[in-house]
Amino acid sequence: MAESTWKIEDIRKQIAVIDGEAAPTIVLKNARYLHSIFKNWLVGNIWIHKDRIIYVGDKMPLNLTNTEVIDLDGKTVVPGYIEPHVHPFQLYNPYSFADFASQTGTTTFIADNMTFMLSLPNKKAFAIIEQLKALPFSFYWWVRFDSQTELENEDKLFTNKSIFEWLERKDTILGGELTGWPRLLSGDDQLLYWIQSAKKKGKKIEGHFPGASERTLAKMRLFGANGDHESMTVDDVEKRIMQGYAVTLRYSSIRPDLPDMLKGILDKKLDIFDHLMMTTDGSTPNFHKEGVMDLCIKIALEAGVNPIFAYNMASYNVARYYNMDHLHGLIATGCFATLNILKDEYNPTPEAVLSKGVWLKRNNEKVDAFTPINWDNFDKLNISFDLTDNDFQFSMPIGIEMVNDVITKPYRINVKLNQNELSTNHDESLLVLIDRNGKWRVNTMLKGFATHVKGFATSYTNTGHIILIGKNIDDIKKAFDEMKKLNGGIVLVENQEVIAFIPLTIGGTLYDGPVEELIEKENTLISALKERGYHHADAIYTLLFLQSTHLPYIRITPRGIFDVLKKKVMLPAVMR
Repeated sequence: MAESTWKIEDIRKQIAVIDGEAAPTIVLKNARYLHSIFKNWLVGNIWIHKDRIIYVGDKMPLNLTNTEVIDLDGKTVVPGYIEPHVHPFQLYNPYSFADFASQTGTTTFIADNMTFMLSLPNKKAFAIIEQLKALPFSFYWWVRFDSQTELENEDKLFTNKSIFEWLERKDTILGGELTGWPRLLSGDDQLLYWIQSAKKKGKKIEGHFPGASERTLAKMRLFGANGDHESMTVDDVEKRIMQGYAVTLRYSSIRPDLPDMLKGILDKKLDIFDHLMMTTDGSTPNFHKEGVMDLCIKIALEAGVNPIFAYNMASYNVARYYNMDHLHGLIATGCFATLNILKDEYNPTPEAVLSKGVWLKRNNEKVDAFTPINWDNFDKLNISFDLTDNDFQFSMPIGIEMVNDVITKPYRINVKLNQNELSTNHDESLLVLIDRNGKWRVNTMLKGFATHVKGFATSYTNTGHIILIGKNIDDIKKAFDEMKKLNGGIVLVENQEVIAFIPLTIGGTLYDGPVEELIEKENTLISALKERGYHHADAIYTLLFLQSTHLPYIRITPRGIFDVLKKKVMLPAVMR
């Protein structure tokens, strides 16, 4: 359940405004607004006192002393948009992405805690979250039950103590996503215990079931899953609805399936829009140039979805599903004063944004209302070792071949190094995963990444360890050295010259700056990679998922080269 934020004296002051003994902070007069329960556009006056709506209807306040009265005749008002499935660590950080997303009307995140779980003790993570809570934005969190890769110390990170500390938080509203669900089928009662404990505390459980059969979906429902965001077709949607799931439709940088799924739902005349949500599912920065949840609404409108259904999928449906409709997703008395003011319902990118009673955007201009937060709880990535030629030696006959951005398969290595360099006549590159503290390494070859990338180093990975890719050992070493100087980042080098880079100074994985600035740097990097033969859609996700064992087929992990299907290490990591 969402946390109530108003003290007795706050509520008494709100009642005094109704009685005319005090004045509201803001009144939105003559507002044409969406009432999500009536599923209708109404016209009335919205009274706001500080961060709360205290009245919606035909009346005007008796007392308007120092009240900001805004006549919205001709405008349309909808609830602030909710992103129900955010990975707020895709180069950007939770603060910068919230600041960015708010400008297009997304004012609430339900966010992944994975980076916190892997990088920080809970006390330090919670200190950052408390800073985020002070912003005029709404953050809610998931708690992860597994690392999504193979870690030697996973049992020390994902403990009863750690997970229950997250579950005790009122702003943790779900468990998942369940990337480790095969463990349930294999009899993992520890994972089942965490799921059941979360449900007893009123939390939802989010699945991660791409391509799952009806039998698997039924089993996962019995285990406790409430929702799933992995539908890729309208048939997937129907299968999940049939089993009682809440379904979140996805439009992301690696799965832009939303238009086709909406078309299928409309073509089949499925009356299920009350049970659907939408998400951009942690897309990379450049993808968000066109928006966040406003982009999803726009796509729904273009597909022919009733505007009221489109807006509800991005606000009220989410709030109702998470039992937060007394605070979010509804323009009604008692809710947060979080509203988007639109030209009309066919233009979902707002002209003005009010979040918890604070203007974040007015007259299409940003209002700087976010105060900076302190990221010092993330230790700097101080790499204290150098690479040697020994770090590039390997005898593994099996390499990793990219099927697409994120799916991989094994292949037999046939090429050899010639004077520390591979030919550019093929798309095979050296691949090294190396411990950020220099203790171990894993070596193989990567096929399908690029033909002409000479040296590439990144600390942006699933686990925060270092990935090295390239054709030339000297250029790989140079990229690594430049990354060290940045205290973390992504660096592309050719002939000893830095071609592109992104500094990631927050823990070696996150950019400390505006998303707009980050998009420019990402564009430069992606363009340079494409010029050198990277032909997939999302290089950032490639880096993130090379270690992710929730996807097939073969992965490079801190334990070694890992066969996901057989659940075994094919070649262990070696000590340096």
